[in-house]
Amino acid sequence: ARRRLKPLRTVVAWRGRAEWDQVMVGLYCGDSRLQQDALDRVSAWKSRYGPKMPLAVDCTAELIRCKVLDSSGRLKSHELILSYGLALVRFVNLITERKQKIVSIPLRQLAREVDIPVWIVDLRHELTHGKLPRLALCRKGCDVVLDWLRKMYWSRQLGNNLCEEDEDDEEEQEEVEANAELDSDAWE
Repeated sequence: ARRRLKPLRTVVAWRGRAEWDQVMVGLYCGDSRLQQDALDRVSAWKSRYGPKMPLAVDCTAELIRCKVLDSSGRLKSHELILSYGLALVRFVNLITERKQKIVSIPLRQLAREVDIPVWIVDLRHELTHGKLPRLALCRKGCDVVLDWLRKMYWSRQLGNNLCEEDEDDEEEQEEVEANAELDSDAWE
């Protein structure tokens, strides 16, 4: 008679599925007070989990933190650009880093492979190597990346389709990319 083995359990930083769901909803709700509560919970997870914290959770928290700071009115425009910039640069670097092989692959190609808009990579390039972009473009980049994280990570973790897509999403994305190209031309 074969004995049944129990499935291996994975230890995580959150108490359970309900806490995970609550944090995801809090991060994406748009209410800065609830977002701050969710950020505090993510900080607790990070202190428990350390380097094992999923990159997507860490990146989401940093981008939401920028939005909370922005809505508080406590930071000047230049400080917000730097705050958004650091979060966006970290996102692109961390997400694409895992796809790097022994041979260096251009970030634009890696971004295409994981469906990150190429203009986000261009924005990252300007933030690290060029003249700082306008705050409005950093905010838009943050929104696009948060939407990407919601669709590509959070909704998949929940196992449902929280990201109802409609025809307007594609048109909006095309408009964002067109605006980014115009802004990119202005940078040069």
